[in-house]
Amino acid sequence: MKKWFKYIRPYLPYFIAGPLCMLIEVAGEAVMPRLLGILINNANAGTLTTGKSMLTMVLMIVIALIMMAGGVGGAYFASKASVNFAADLRADVYARVQTFSFENIDKFSTGSLVTRLTNDVTQMQNLINMMMRMALRAPGMMIASLIMAIILKPKLSIVFTVSIPVMLIAVGFIILTGFPRFSKVQTKLDKLNSTVQENVTNVRVVKSFVREDHETGKFRAANRDLKNTSMSAAKVMIFMQPVMTLIMNVTVVVVVLIGSRLVLDSKGAEMLPGDLSSFLMYVTQILMSLVMVTFMLTFSSRAMASARRIREVLDEPVDLNDDNAAHKELTVKEGGIEFRNVSFRYYKNSEDKVLDSIDLKIPAGSTVGIIGSTGCGKTTLVSMIPRLYDCDEGEVLVDGVNVRDYSLVNLRDGIGMVLQKNTLFSGTIAENLRWGDEDADDETVRRMAEYAQADKFVSSFKNGYDTMLDQGGNNVSGGQKQRLCIARALLKQPKILILDDSTSAVDTATEAMIRKAFREELQGSTKIIIAQRISSVMESDMIIVMNDGRITGVGTHGELLENNVEYREIYESQTGGKD
Repeated sequence: MKKWFKYIRPYLPYFIAGPLCMLIEVAGEAVMPRLLGILINNANAGTLTTGKSMLTMVLMIVIALIMMAGGVGGAYFASKASVNFAADLRADVYARVQTFSFENIDKFSTGSLVTRLTNDVTQMQNLINMMMRMALRAPGMMIASLIMAIILKPKLSIVFTVSIPVMLIAVGFIILTGFPRFSKVQTKLDKLNSTVQENVTNVRVVKSFVREDHETGKFRAANRDLKNTSMSAAKVMIFMQPVMTLIMNVTVVVVVLIGSRLVLDSKGAEMLPGDLSSFLMYVTQILMSLVMVTFMLTFSSRAMASARRIREVLDEPVDLNDDNAAHKELTVKEGGIEFRNVSFRYYKNSEDKVLDSIDLKIPAGSTVGIIGSTGCGKTTLVSMIPRLYDCDEGEVLVDGVNVRDYSLVNLRDGIGMVLQKNTLFSGTIAENLRWGDEDADDETVRRMAEYAQADKFVSSFKNGYDTMLDQGGNNVSGGQKQRLCIARALLKQPKILILDDSTSAVDTATEAMIRKAFREELQGSTKIIIAQRISSVMESDMIIVMNDGRITGVGTHGELLENNVEYREIYESQTGGKD
């Protein structure tokens, strides 16, 4: 509860005012049946037109107006409180996800995180709204009506000793049955969202392989699974309604049978007709309040499942942070890099290492190429530099300082990275490029685009740098997307620039011009180029050859051709042994 009170505290007046307004309505509901009974008794006695009866009618109208004000106020404050609660909670969950490392994100699917940020938060919002309107009203109405009914006719109130326990047993059964089913519904919704997100994101691949039928089948299976699980949970609600209605109707019939005898016996001396009408209204209110409690508890079971899933995100320990950083104020100034006996596993219980005993020193300002077979650990190696992952053993140093001793912001501000998957965001080209430097002027943006060989094709667009990009940059080609991502990284003016196979979609001539721009414009920066093509790295000051998580060779192009078998094999397979 302490966890959630953080989101209640700023809106505490709403959380207090809402239930109080509901109590005003409850008070009116407790009084109105009695006043109506008095009017019926007066009508039966022929005194309905007297001043006392007229005063009772006026009083009923005033109470009805006060109840209306209480109901409207309760609904208003409940909405204000629940909407603000949900907005703050959603913002915190989103902010928490932003702090996750790659390892944290790997624990949750994208679809699951989307569900937790949307549907699960909405379930909690609805719970807050409902609880504020019913949590005091339902038990308050039941207690007030029960007291009034006992005062009115204690003998007849014995009927509640049977009906209320029966309803409570039904409520307990429904809650025990419903909670696990609603938890499964949210899990199935995760699966459906993941299927939709994956299909929509990769729709071009689906169409190019003519796999629409396959993907439609996957969606139908996930949709059917969600439908069946939802129906299983809905059966709890379907079962609840007729059971509660049956108990209510049986109770009313019993009250009418007994009460009518009391009214008819001794010419109504035992009980007046108006009193019986009032009692019946109290019976209905008591049983309706129990139905509301049942509905509230059943709904709570689903919301509690959502709350548990949200807590999983909020309580997920972030394995990468700078809480223990010794030099948070440090920034990357030179760009020198050193790996000291670095080892890493993605799965910590696995014996197989992705990186094994890496020792490497990269001088500041140098150009370094990394080459090797797919899956040999090239990307993992460079991911250690900006702390996208932390090594399991050894240490990574930048400018002689362990990367763990930098603040994450300062460390990553000094590093520009173009990942294998080139991602752009919806918005203009200029807005995307300014991710590198949000304060960059138009001339700087254009100059960096020229270095990345992107200015020519951007200028050919009708709206130039104001051209709108689709989500993911899907309205530009793969090569254009790569060049825009390089320009975005260059705009940071980083001391370390990492290109992870980021020129694979451009022709060799364009790639050569990009490398020339790096040499001329980023002379003071350390440049690390991961590539599959020998031509992309052969001019580097240092080339690193990797295989199976180990460094098998370090040197210039000429040195490796002479001394490293793996490099020579790659070279000959790509060039046929010809310069």
